[in-house]
Amino acid sequence: MKNILIVNANPKADSLCKHLADIYEIEAREYHRVRRFNLSQMVFDTNLREGYGMQPLEPCLEDFQQALIWAGHLVIVSPIWWGSLPAAFKGLLDRSLLPGFAFRYDANNEAVIPLLQGKSARLMFTMDAPADFAEEQAASVVTQLDRFTLQFCGFSPASISYFPSASWVTAECLERWQQSIEVFGRQGE
Repeated sequence: MKNILIVNANPKADSLCKHLADIYEIEAREYHRVRRFNLSQMVFDTNLREGYGMQPLEPCLEDFQQALIWAGHLVIVSPIWWGSLPAAFKGLLDRSLLPGFAFRYDANNEAVIPLLQGKSARLMFTMDAPADFAEEQAASVVTQLDRFTLQFCGFSPASISYFPSASWVTAECLERWQQSIEVFGRQGE
């Protein structure tokens, strides 16, 4: 049994991302302990106004940080818009993954010490790119979110799932996606 944190990173209250996160959560709750955050319900300043200074965290960001500590596995369901993450989700990362919480620097050299080690992740991306172009469109997001954010903070390299042509998905294709996500939820991956 794993502790799984699910993040629906779409700022819209109702979306395909929400639906896919719902499918994962329903299945995962049968086998694992689950916590979930929907970006659309979180109220916080997305701008890191003080840099890494003394900008106080809003309650939802404090809760999010505690959930990250608790979780052994992180599932992020996000759209890719214009080859990038939604701005509000980037703000969540900027405001939450702070020095002293997610990483710290060694005082004697430039080495980064990750503080969220021993955690795994699955990234699920929806996009309107056709299937043949999905990985290319998502490449910069994968690099930013997986390598330079999560791995920087100590996570193992993430498992990646792409859900392309999302605005035109057929019922049959959506059913296949849902079946895959059910397996991920059951297995806690």
